[in-house]
Amino acid sequence: MEIAVKYVIADIHGCYTEYKKLLEKIHFSDKDELYVLGDVVDRGPEPIKVLWDMMARPNVYPVLGNHEYMALTVLRRLNVEITEENAEKYLTSDDLLGYMYWMQDGGSVTAKQFAKLDPEEREEILSFLEEFSVYEEVYAGGKHYILVHAGIHGFQEELELEDYGLEDFIFYRADYGRPYYKETLTVTGHTPTMLLRRDKEPLIYESPGHIAIDCGCVFGGRLAAYCLDTGEVFYVDAEDPGESSL
Repeated sequence: MEIAVKYVIADIHGCYTEYKKLLEKIHFSDKDELYVLGDVVDRGPEPIKVLWDMMARPNVYPVLGNHEYMALTVLRRLNVEITEENAEKYLTSDDLLGYMYWMQDGGSVTAKQFAKLDPEEREEILSFLEEFSVYEEVYAGGKHYILVHAGIHGFQEELELEDYGLEDFIFYRADYGRPYYKETLTVTGHTPTMLLRRDKEPLIYESPGHIAIDCGCVFGGRLAAYCLDTGEVFYVDAEDPGESSL
């Protein structure tokens, strides 16, 4: 009998080719579970294709990253019919500022591909992004994991996860020198591991209480998968680095 296995990956950033190769490498099946720790979109070549693939898989569980948050905030405002009546008042200075920040952070490729979709497809994409969870708690291999995109900002052990705000999970880098919990491992993306490891290699980084899995694929590093059941790691080298650099 085939055993269900739980995996986690992060920061795909539109690297569709590497994403598909990684699924093949781990022999990902319909019985397995895959947790994706945000930043699926922006920077890399095919963010919309990655989203379509994830949407077609009921056993993929996406967690919100700062890039999904920016994309959703901007695209939800822009995905309306601009008429003579609302043209002057609909978009605010905050909308335009948000759009500018998103473009500066690699959003142009997502925006261009989104614009080519028909209205129904656009709504499907936006609805899917709205379903991303803020964090996930998973038990696997006798261990308890908390899966978040960036970290837990302002961490206090006596607080419940629901006591934190959205931004605490998606914008602020984890403090990898300090474990959040004694008996729980926190798995994060957001911070490329080349910035954490002394050897600067694009490999998963582990410190007490932490597992960092963003290996900088879009920057020419690797896309990584971590098996929550066994601790085994899998890598695919980057083939199509995006325009951004570390």
